[in-house]
Amino acid sequence: MSKKTVLIPDDWGLEKLTTRQSSDLLEVMEDRYGRGSTLVISQLPVPEWYKMVSNPTVADALMDRLVHNSHRIELRGESLRKVAQTDHAE
Repeated sequence: MSKKTVLIPDDWGLEKLTTRQSSDLLEVMEDRYGRGSTLVISQLPVPEWYKMVSNPTVADALMDRLVHNSHRIELRGESLRKVAQTDHAE
């Protein structure tokens, strides 16, 4: 995975990660740390991400790698899908 320039996990936080998924994701993030960009897309606020990982120790390590040296862009307002749906209903 570290050979890829950008990794984009989309819809992060839709479901809680299993122990295996958490460990696998931590391994990927450790391998990529300082070597490639990771763009996480989520509707879940960043403070809630920790709860998505079942093991607190793994959650600490994973969040450290995801949030350390990160740039956060938080969008506000209605979902564009919701806005488009409203426009079509009229």
